[in-house]
Amino acid sequence: MASLPDLLAYTDDLLEVYRFKDYCPNGLQVEGRPVIHKLVSGVTASLALIDAAIAARADALLVHHGYFWRNEQPCLVGIKRQRVMRLFAEQLSLLAYHLPLDAHPVYGNNAQLAELLGLVVDGRFGQGEQAIGMHGHLPQPLKATELAQQIGKRLNRAPLHIGEGSAVINTMAWCSGAAQEYLPAAVALGVDAFLTGEISEWCVHTARETGVHFFAAGHHATERGGVNALGKHLAQHFGFDHQFIDIDNPV
Repeated sequence: MASLPDLLAYTDDLLEVYRFKDYCPNGLQVEGRPVIHKLVSGVTASLALIDAAIAARADALLVHHGYFWRNEQPCLVGIKRQRVMRLFAEQLSLLAYHLPLDAHPVYGNNAQLAELLGLVVDGRFGQGEQAIGMHGHLPQPLKATELAQQIGKRLNRAPLHIGEGSAVINTMAWCSGAAQEYLPAAVALGVDAFLTGEISEWCVHTARETGVHFFAAGHHATERGGVNALGKHLAQHFGFDHQFIDIDNPV
């Protein structure tokens, strides 16, 4: 077990939250029980995940997508009221880590994507110290259709692929979630392909006109790895129980 302050201090330090200018607060968002015997992790702090964590008898919930986003309505009304009231009623703590969890070199979403897909990491790309994207190469070249099949098998979700299926992919860049705006930076790297979760209309034209293959594998699917890996590590470090709960999301 672990005290909530000890868990928070360790996780904040591990993920170096002080380095990031984020769209939401990272760390403890809702305070619950002072002692943690079981931690449940999941991608988004939806009501379904909260109820699943309560049913699993968790003391704390660890997520990638929490609450209190920049420019979001701050009042605790509607859906947000229901979620927060459920957390308070069960004294369930909510810990949320956004960009710090994307960026971590071991437990981060992009590091876990590399491990899951068997990609060799050559470096990072993005914006300065907050560069959260990664780039690298495949252990062996694959046709684009073969790579799409591999992504679908490993993530359990068939990706949308923009590009010629018979083309050979050697190098690629990737950034989980809604990182389609990283496409021009991936093009500048000179890689063969770019993988993220979501796609916008303009990405199709950019991919076609630059020749960089675009794989949109789902926001949720590309961000399951980080929070699960972090939860497992925290459980091993502190000696409490951990359970990852996947609430299905097709996006």
